[in-house]
Amino acid sequence: QVQLVESGGGLVQPGGSLRLSCAASGMRFSLNTMGWYRQAPGKERELVASVASGGSPTYTDSVQGRFTISRDIATNTVFLQMNILKPEDTAVYYCHADVKAFGRKYDYWGQGTQVTVSS
Repeated sequence: QVQLVESGGGLVQPGGSLRLSCAASGMRFSLNTMGWYRQAPGKERELVASVASGGSPTYTDSVQGRFTISRDIATNTVFLQMNILKPEDTAVYYCHADVKAFGRKYDYWGQGTQVTVSS
């Protein structure tokens, strides 16, 4: 069973930075896409950034130019560097990964890490 373990959330002032990490373990097959979603109170979960194996990163418009996603294939780890944080970035951030096997796609989620941007 694939497990995703996140770290790096916390409280930061507007304009500050945080770096999230997510380490995957337990895979029988190679991970396809890894990425980050977030869910703010009263809102639906939304994709923040993702990167497919061998592909280019994609970002939601609201974080373009401020967030950077990177991935270490060798250690099955994905990072999210978040700069110039805004109060509207406050949310629980979830790591996501998927595996393609036997003609199907399997989705896996981390437990979530809280990011709070406030003065």
